[in-house]
Amino acid sequence: MIATKTGFTLVALAILASLIALFMQWTAFQAWSLQTQIQLHRLLVTHLLQINSGQYSAGLWLVGVTFIYGILHAVGPGHGKFIVTTWLTTHKPPRGVALSVPFLGSLVQGVSAIAFVFILAIGFNLTTGDLSLSRWYLEKASALFIAGLGIMMMVKAWRVKDHHEHHHHEGCGHNHGVTTEPVNDWKSWLGIIIATGVRPCSGALTVLLFASVIGITRWGMFAVMTMALGTGMALVTLALFVRHFRHRAGELWLAEASPRLHQLLKLARVAGGALLILFALVLFLTVVPVSANGDYIAAGC
Repeated sequence: MIATKTGFTLVALAILASLIALFMQWTAFQAWSLQTQIQLHRLLVTHLLQINSGQYSAGLWLVGVTFIYGILHAVGPGHGKFIVTTWLTTHKPPRGVALSVPFLGSLVQGVSAIAFVFILAIGFNLTTGDLSLSRWYLEKASALFIAGLGIMMMVKAWRVKDHHEHHHHEGCGHNHGVTTEPVNDWKSWLGIIIATGVRPCSGALTVLLFASVIGITRWGMFAVMTMALGTGMALVTLALFVRHFRHRAGELWLAEASPRLHQLLKLARVAGGALLILFALVLFLTVVPVSANGDYIAAGC
């Protein structure tokens, strides 16, 4: 048991060291991520132009590139990984919920990008500059929604009653896990799906807007949903890792329920909500500026 704890501690320290190193190189990482996105944008545009000229074999390359783009978006600038990690680190939903919520959030993100373009670009026929301004407002609003999710998590965590007066024993009929989790907390799950999906991926908007400009909107929609699928698969993988890591930590260090443990878990959930609020503030203050020429031109297309 001691050896297992030691090994798990070393793994945790290695992950922590990696996160610290990433934080120290965050500016360089963001610059690399932006440059990679621009290169992928140009590659996607090339495939869209080939499809528009009748080279439909380029559609296979379009699917592959958009799927990879979705994965890289989830790993790099995507906000979903932060929401999912915070949620699963401080909560213990059923396995199916832990995996389906991030995936559904990614699909909703793709649908929101399509709705944005269809309503504003095709329905209202807005100019590229107006579309960029609309995207700016939408990203600001989505940051506020994420902050609202953080506030909801803090309030719900603070309202949870302590169960120190209950004496657990074998056969008492209660779950002796490290935390008490509602069986059907669908409001929180829906909030996470919306918080993940209400903010369209800028790359998805860029690709779909360009596709609509050159007259192949359906291919653009297909590319966007393939991108969402890649993002969803990446977030599901992350959810599996975080859930397993949390489970192992609970087995090794949090096996015995106690009033102090419940207090620590409550504080952890409050802290998780506070982190989401801080993250939302960063998103709100760092929204990509409005481009009068259109986002797809500013993105290097």
